[in-house]
Amino acid sequence: MSLRVAIVGSGPAGIYTAEALMKQATGPVEVDVLERLPTPYGLVRYGVAPDHTSIKSIADYLRRVLELPNVRFLGGVELGRDVTVADLTACYDAVVYCTGAMVDRHLGIPGENLPGSVAATDFVNWYCGHPDMPADRFVLDSPEVAVIGVGNVAVDVVRVLAKTAEELRATDVPEEVLTRLADSQVKVVHMIGRRGPEHAKFTLKELRELGELVNADVCVRPEEAVADVTEVSRQVRGNVEVLQHWAAREPVGRPRRLDVRFWLRPVEILGEGRVEALKLERTRLVEGRVTGTGEFEVLPVGMVLRSVGYQSVPLPGVPFSESTMTVPNEAGRVRDREYVAGWLKRGPTGVIGTNKSDAAETVRTLLADLAGREPVRHANLDDVLAARGVSPVTYRQWLSIEAAEAALARSLGRGERVKLLGLAAMRTAAGR
Repeated sequence: MSLRVAIVGSGPAGIYTAEALMKQATGPVEVDVLERLPTPYGLVRYGVAPDHTSIKSIADYLRRVLELPNVRFLGGVELGRDVTVADLTACYDAVVYCTGAMVDRHLGIPGENLPGSVAATDFVNWYCGHPDMPADRFVLDSPEVAVIGVGNVAVDVVRVLAKTAEELRATDVPEEVLTRLADSQVKVVHMIGRRGPEHAKFTLKELRELGELVNADVCVRPEEAVADVTEVSRQVRGNVEVLQHWAAREPVGRPRRLDVRFWLRPVEILGEGRVEALKLERTRLVEGRVTGTGEFEVLPVGMVLRSVGYQSVPLPGVPFSESTMTVPNEAGRVRDREYVAGWLKRGPTGVIGTNKSDAAETVRTLLADLAGREPVRHANLDDVLAARGVSPVTYRQWLSIEAAEAALARSLGRGERVKLLGLAAMRTAAGR
C-alpha cells in the first residue's frame, strides 16, 4: 500500500518536500499538495520582484515536481476553513506544514497604525498580483516615501518605486497595478537602516542593480558610508565599496532620487489622519547594541513601508511558539505523524534554495518514523471536501490560468505573461 502524505502549502518548501518524498522513499508514495490560493509556487510567484525573471525561473523547476505522476495539486483548500488537522490525519499517513512566513514584523513605534504606514510585503504582494491585494490598495500620491530596512526585500521595493512603468511593462505586473505605477507621484524614496552599511542585509548583486537605475539618482551621505571593513566578508566589503563610490559622486538630475541612509532608527510616524512625516533618531553602537544619540530629524513622507523581517502566523490546530514565531519541532517532527518544513520550521532565514535541504531533513525524519508502521488513515479527503461543497482547483485548471495570463500579455503587447488580478478573474480563467 502506498504511503499517503498531505503537504499544506505549495511554495518552495512544500514542493521541495514533495520532491524529497519521491526521491527518498523506498516504496510507493502519493502526495497531495494543498494550497489556499488557486495558484502554486508561493513566494516565487508572489514575493519575487517582477523584474527578477532569472529567480522566477525556479518556478519551472517546481513545475516539474507538481507534474510527477504521484503528486497532486489541490488549490483553493485552506486549513482551518475547508479542512482541519483532524481531517488530514484521518486521510493521510503524515501531514507536513509548509506555509512559510509572509507577515511583516512591526516597528513598535507611535503612529505605526496610521493610514499610509504599511507592511512592505503588502506592497510586494500588490505589485506581484496577489489575490489578497486589490488594485486600489495603493495610491502613490506622495512625493516622498520611506522604506524602513536594508535587506533584499527593501531593495526590491525601492527599485520598483524608482522605475518607470515603461521599464516594468515587459514584466508580469498586473495591468491595473502598472497603470497606478504609471501615475505615481513619488519623487524621493528614502531607504533607512538602523545600523551602518557594513551591517546591511542586502546582497551585492541586489545593491548594484540600484546603480543601474536610469530613472533615479542613488545618493549616499559620505559620513554615513564610513565603515570598518578590516574584518568583514568579501560580500560586505563589496557592499561598502559600492556605497562609498555612490557617496563620492554628484547626482545627475534624474526624475527620481533614492536616498540610502544609515545610522537612523524610526521613533515615531507623524500625521493627522494619515502619514505626514517620519521622525528618526541618529544611532550608534554601544557594546554591539544600537543606541539612540538624542539627535533627531524629520522626513516629510506620505507613506512608510516597513521591511524589518518576516514572521509566520499560527495554523489552526497546530502547535506554535510565540517566542520564535515558528512551529516547535525536532528535525521537522512536530508530533506523531505531523511535520513542518521551510520558514515555518526554522524562521525566515536563507534563500529559496535553502528550503531544499531543509525539506530533505524533514522527509528523512518522516520516513524513519513511519518505517514499518501500518497505515492509520480511514477517510478520503476528496469525500470530505465534496461533503462540504469544496471543489479544489486542479493542476489542469491552474494551467488554464497560466494560459489566460499568457493570452492577456499577447493582447496587451507585454512580455510572456500578465498576471490576472483577483480570485474572480482566476476562477473564470479556470472555467469555474
